[in-house]
Amino acid sequence: MLVCPLCKGPLKYDRERQELVCRVDRLAYPIRDGIPVMLADEARPMTAEEVEALK
Repeated sequence: MLVCPLCKGPLKYDRERQELVCRVDRLAYPIRDGIPVMLADEARPMTAEEVEALK
């Protein structure tokens, strides 16, 4: 089971964007070639609206 590398919280899989999302830190970690890239430097910052849309 993968968790957010920053807060150790759960991640939600966004199939459409191929990302693992941490709602707490509002970061989206990319999945490239089927492999999650769990580096904070590679994560995409998300707006509050984007996070809400995933619920």
